Amino acid sequence: MPEHELWFTALFNDYLAGAGNAILHIFGLQAEHPERPWTNFITMQILVTLIIIALFGILRPRLSMDKPGKLQHLFEVMYEFLANQTDEVIGHNGRRYLTFFGTLFIFILFGNLLGIIPTLESPTMFPYVPVGCAIAAFLYYNVVGIREVGIGGYMKHFVGPMPLMAPLMIPIEIISHLARPLSLSIRLFANMYAGEQVTLVFLGLTYVVAPALFMGLHVFIALLQAYVFVLLTMVYVGGAVSHEH
Repeated sequence: MPEHELWFTALFNDYLAGAGNAILHIFGLQAEHPERPWTNFITMQILVTLIIIALFGILRPRLSMDKPGKLQHLFEVMYEFLANQTDEVIGHNGRRYLTFFGTLFIFILFGNLLGIIPTLESPTMFPYVPVGCAIAAFLYYNVVGIREVGIGGYMKHFVGPMPLMAPLMIPIEIISHLARPLSLSIRLFANMYAGEQVTLVFLGLTYVVAPALFMGLHVFIALLQAYVFVLLTMVYVGGAVSHEH
């Protein structure tokens, strides 16, 4: 049995082991423990997705212009904040990309906060999840950049302001772009892993004051890291769709 299996993961392994192995087989992979193929970071992502779907399922029929509830106020504040940041970073027509930014922010935020709940873990404390989010951001800003300015116009971003500098600038720009997913991944993973470990250590020392303080710090770090990740993604998208070379 895998070490430190969470109760939610155990449910998947007890009742859906066959489905897990079948999914891995589709991608040509094999679980280290075929009898228990589900791992914590995968099931925690599934749980985060289910929580988000449930929240929006609760919110949708309760949306009101006259009497908005607390949950509606919360998501409206979140939307306005992201929309304002998009306008500042990208500018004109930036809100066409707001759906992706919002999805990324909510998923990372809820993933970060999941570790506060006893017996659960933040999926973002496992390197695979930040890497997946970083790759999604990397592919997204490249695709929208090419779609916005065309392949020729997008390639000009790599040349720099002076064509004579192209042989020097192109390798530098390529390395810079390839380093972005690595930077996004390490920043999110390192901060969430460290925060999770600090909280667990103090939970083992005392059960009242210190855990409450560090759980509050964990919430702050969760918000900050989700914001930083999405802000950098906005910056990358803004640079990719820019018509200025």
